[in-house]
Amino acid sequence: MKIVVASDHAGFHYKQAILEHLQKLGHEATDYGTFSAESCDYPDFIMPAAQAVADGKFERGIVLGGSGNGEAIAANRIRGVRCAYCWSVETAQLGRKHNNANVIAIGERLIELPLALEIVDAWLVGEFEGGRHQRRIEKLDEFEG
Repeated sequence: MKIVVASDHAGFHYKQAILEHLQKLGHEATDYGTFSAESCDYPDFIMPAAQAVADGKFERGIVLGGSGNGEAIAANRIRGVRCAYCWSVETAQLGRKHNNANVIAIGERLIELPLALEIVDAWLVGEFEGGRHQRRIEKLDEFEG
């Protein structure tokens, strides 16, 4: 799978670990930055990564920050992106199953790295359930314009 990964400075260390993890699993993972732990503004990296998912350059995206909140908000500003804010395996599973999340946001300051990797794994193998959930996504798309 082609996956884009991006972070701000507060998510930099997990971004590096997740990129390595994805590559070990055989995915084509692309780093959209940031490229250091030096303070930066998350929209500069998150929004281009989310746009690349919306444009079809990548099948999925993972965005990281200190909490993951701002990153989820930024990603969800892009039409066609459904970014789930994940802090547990269950939130990742439901993000795929019920929301067909094509991007997830994770907060480095809030969870341990092993859990972050479990979240990524659960989201990668998750399948969209469709049905009533598809109808709801279509309503979101209609509202979006």
